[in-house]
Amino acid sequence: MTDLSAATKAFIEGLTFDTDGLIPAIAQQHDSGEVLMMAWMNRQSITETLAGGRVVYWSRSRQALWRKGDSSGQEQRLIELRVDCDRDCLLLLVDQIGVACHTGRRNCFFTAIRDNNPIVVADVIIDPSQLYKG
Repeated sequence: MTDLSAATKAFIEGLTFDTDGLIPAIAQQHDSGEVLMMAWMNRQSITETLAGGRVVYWSRSRQALWRKGDSSGQEQRLIELRVDCDRDCLLLLVDQIGVACHTGRRNCFFTAIRDNNPIVVADVIIDPSQLYKG
């Protein structure tokens, strides 16, 4: 774990969090530009991600830190963290190890509307039951 600089700590404090202390974070594969997923982060998860290099989110359903890959092995390594112009949304450029989606797909954006009909545009790569064996 790396100690964060005063400037980085100030950067985190300058972000715009919602009333629950959360900020949306979009994960994008750093070398291909593929959008992988959207999740939530809080100050603690951002701090841990920047200090350790492994992406950590906040799970709203579990009300706990969610260290991506703890149960599935499908980790995200942070390459770069960016913030939008309003400072209320993060873009995480990551190196995705394995699939990003709990459905076993490479990314979470696998349903599209085409010709006014929803269709699945990405196949399952890994059976979800194989991802979460416990």
